[in-house]
Amino acid sequence: MDLRIFTEPQQGATYDELLAVALAAEQLGFSGFFRSDHYLHMGGDGGPGPTDAWTTLAGLARDTTTIRLGTLVSSATFRLPGPLSIQVAGVDQMSGGRVELGLGAGWHEAEHEAYGIPFPAVGERFDRLEEQLAVITGLWATRPGETFSHAGAHYPVVDSPGLTKPVQAGGVPIIIGGGGKRRTPSLAVRYAAEFNAGFQPAAATGELFARVREMAQEHGRDPGDLVYSSAQAVCLGNDDATLRRRAAAIGRDLDDLRENSLAGTGEQIAEKLAAFAAVGTERMYLQVLDLADLDHLTEIADALLP
Repeated sequence: MDLRIFTEPQQGATYDELLAVALAAEQLGFSGFFRSDHYLHMGGDGGPGPTDAWTTLAGLARDTTTIRLGTLVSSATFRLPGPLSIQVAGVDQMSGGRVELGLGAGWHEAEHEAYGIPFPAVGERFDRLEEQLAVITGLWATRPGETFSHAGAHYPVVDSPGLTKPVQAGGVPIIIGGGGKRRTPSLAVRYAAEFNAGFQPAAATGELFARVREMAQEHGRDPGDLVYSSAQAVCLGNDDATLRRRAAAIGRDLDDLRENSLAGTGEQIAEKLAAFAAVGTERMYLQVLDLADLDHLTEIADALLP
């Protein structure tokens, strides 16, 4: 199973803290460093404050060399699709082709209120997400010298040159995830390279994957073209005291982590990962919440990457 590190900087993180985690993840052999795209903390005091996802990823694109970088996931409510396509393509160029774009409809109403971002009803948010995917992929696919137009209700585009271009062939890989029964799987098979079933038990994860595979067949796409991924919080410790210290550091109950996340010894976490692999998980995003505990990354790598 491919293992990536996933962070939540809205809880309060500086760029230097994110860089330290990204460099450690790269040196230890994890395939990716990903971050959420939020502007408001969810618990705690939020200090020193959030960082903008694509601003920090641009910096990491220059400060790392091999690890893949991206969002899990950016919100369609935060940005216009035309400028976002330029922004992501620019970061892809800066990284030498190591960027991936996770994109979702947005859900955290409080952060929209806190920063003056409109928050339409859920149906409109999904309509906007679908249009954004059409515009972004359309702009990237436009051949040099040609133009792209989109007659959308929310994001009409007229005669765009479709610049800047990503350096990755076919454009930046797109990740779509969620628990929706029909619309989310449909968007995934039409636009995504990867479907993510985040923070679900293994059995529920397998059910979501099966729905996406079924939807792919309905749309005439080979289900094997997609990468199927999951995301889970991780808390590793080879003794009870270490586990309790790490759970306390992130404000989580250890028993809850053991029940609903990847918590325990390296061997115990490996067994849990095997259950996810059994339902089709090809990639796992390991949510690391204490960015100061770089020893935790080392122990995770030593226990799981081999």
